[in-house]
Amino acid sequence: MKVVVIGAGIVGLFAALEIQRTGRHVVILDPGDPGGRQAASYGNAGWVSPAALMPVSIPGLWRQLPRLLVDKSGPLVIRWQHLPRLLPWLLRFFWAGRSWKKVEACAKLRFELCRDSVVDHQRVAAEAGVSHLVEHKGALFVYPEKSDFLASQFYWEMRRRLGFKVTELDKADLQKHEPNISDRYQFGVLLEEECHVTDLKAYCEAIAELIRNRGGEFIRAQAKGLMISGGRLKAIMTDERSIECAQAVLTAGIGSKKLAAAAGDRVPLESERGYHVMIADEGKTINRPIMPTDGRMGITPMRQGLRIAGQVELASVGAPPDWRRAKILHQWLSSILQSPPVVSDKVVDQWMGHRPSTPDGLPCIGPARFCRGLFYGFGHGHTGLTQAPATAKLLAALVAGQEPHIDISAMSVHRF
Repeated sequence: MKVVVIGAGIVGLFAALEIQRTGRHVVILDPGDPGGRQAASYGNAGWVSPAALMPVSIPGLWRQLPRLLVDKSGPLVIRWQHLPRLLPWLLRFFWAGRSWKKVEACAKLRFELCRDSVVDHQRVAAEAGVSHLVEHKGALFVYPEKSDFLASQFYWEMRRRLGFKVTELDKADLQKHEPNISDRYQFGVLLEEECHVTDLKAYCEAIAELIRNRGGEFIRAQAKGLMISGGRLKAIMTDERSIECAQAVLTAGIGSKKLAAAAGDRVPLESERGYHVMIADEGKTINRPIMPTDGRMGITPMRQGLRIAGQVELASVGAPPDWRRAKILHQWLSSILQSPPVVSDKVVDQWMGHRPSTPDGLPCIGPARFCRGLFYGFGHGHTGLTQAPATAKLLAALVAGQEPHIDISAMSVHRF
């Protein structure tokens, strides 16, 4: 009845919590603190976004590859010296978005992982005694011109068809909702279903404490390999000792790639490296999370200040951070907020982390192919916080030998 959860980011923590509900003893294995700086869960924009349906790859994106290799200031950059190693993943990535029909099919699958995320986060936050950390104020997408919004109608019509309320705002309405928005933006869209977490580290720590209070165990160690005998999992090998178990779930983010390979599954998982910069703020700058669609970053009011997070850098996992990316995020504020901006220029934190991304925009959820007792729950890309609750429920069902409540065959590693 013991289950080892490898990885103490938000997906691993939710998985451990749901597996506990089945009556099993969970052991969470991670070299760092739950939701610590080593985890993507620490540094993302904090958005719980049921409408985060669309994969990154869309038709025609491949034509931008030359520009992506030379433009170091855009929302998606590729370090050209890493291109040879990244090329197989990129080819799969561009192919996955080759038609709007493929994009729509992917979006509908992603919807199943996103649709109940706000309610689930509110429920878990209440269980952990930190309801105040999950704020339900919606999210605002701002456009320089209405024509820019009309050019992205596919995205918004898809959301409308799936039941999301899409409220269009002209300039006057936009100013009423966010008085500090720059005149650069003439049009906006409000999604009322969205919520955000105001302190990701504290949120993860509270969930971890809830797991401990219910009998869960945390071991601070690095998973190094798997002990497999007769095609069945026997133990997890760490840098210090082995942990015997008959079942484990792999939710180690970008670190899942090596462990899946040890189980015989070679998964095309790469890091869409993301940055954030946190600016000191008196809490009066913006009322809710905002995404400037021309900058492709999330700006989120948090307890420690104003966080600007997002964009994508493609490079090897071990490549050192390029802190110019954080500086670019910071510089966007002068364009997004009115002049002079309310925020201070004081940077209280900056961070770089790894979004574990598959080329087709779907996570890997399901059993390992060649190792009975091992289950996968990784590869959520930009939406790990949003998709964590649904992923956790699916993993708990698999561990308990039950049929998942949705068809997860498209998320199997078999697709690769």
